[in-house]
Amino acid sequence: MGEQILGLMVYCIPALVTGVIAFLFFREHTDNENNRRNFILKESIQKESLPIRLQAYERLTLFLERISPQNLLKRVSPISQEVEDYKSLLIQTVEQEYEHNLSQQIYVSDPCWRIVSAAKNSTIQTIVSFKNKDVSTANDIRPLVLDILLNNEVTAEMALNFLNEEVSILLK
Repeated sequence: MGEQILGLMVYCIPALVTGVIAFLFFREHTDNENNRRNFILKESIQKESLPIRLQAYERLTLFLERISPQNLLKRVSPISQEVEDYKSLLIQTVEQEYEHNLSQQIYVSDPCWRIVSAAKNSTIQTIVSFKNKDVSTANDIRPLVLDILLNNEVTAEMALNFLNEEVSILLK
C-alpha cells in the first residue's frame, strides 16, 4: 500500500508542478493581453478625444481674447451715457461669453478652468468696483477701465499664457 502511494506521488508531483507552471504562464499571458488591450483602447480614445480637447482650448482662447480689456471695450460700445448702464452692459457681455463656454470645463484641466474663471471674475470685479467721481459719461470711463483692467492680478492674458502652456504639454 505504501509503495502504491509512493508510486502515485511520483506520477502526481510532476503533473502538479507542470499544472502550476502552466497556470502561472496562463495568468501572465492574460495579464499581458489585458494590458495590451487597455493600451490600444486608451490610445484609440486619446486619438478621438484630442481634437475635442483642442477645440475646447480654442474656444477658451477665444473667450479670453473677447474679455481682454482692449477687445472688450472696443467691441462693446456704450448704449447710453449712463456710467452704471455701461458697466452693466460690460458685465453682462462677459457673463454671456462665459456661460457660452461653460461646457468646455470638462475638456480642460482643473487648474486651467480655475484660471479662466479667475480671469473672468477679476474682470467683472474690476468693472463692478470702478468708481470715479470725475467721470460723468460712459465714454469717459472707457480709458480708465482699460487702464485698471490691464493691471489686474489675474488678467485674460495670464490665463491665455496658461492655456498655451497646457496645450503645448498636451501636444508633446
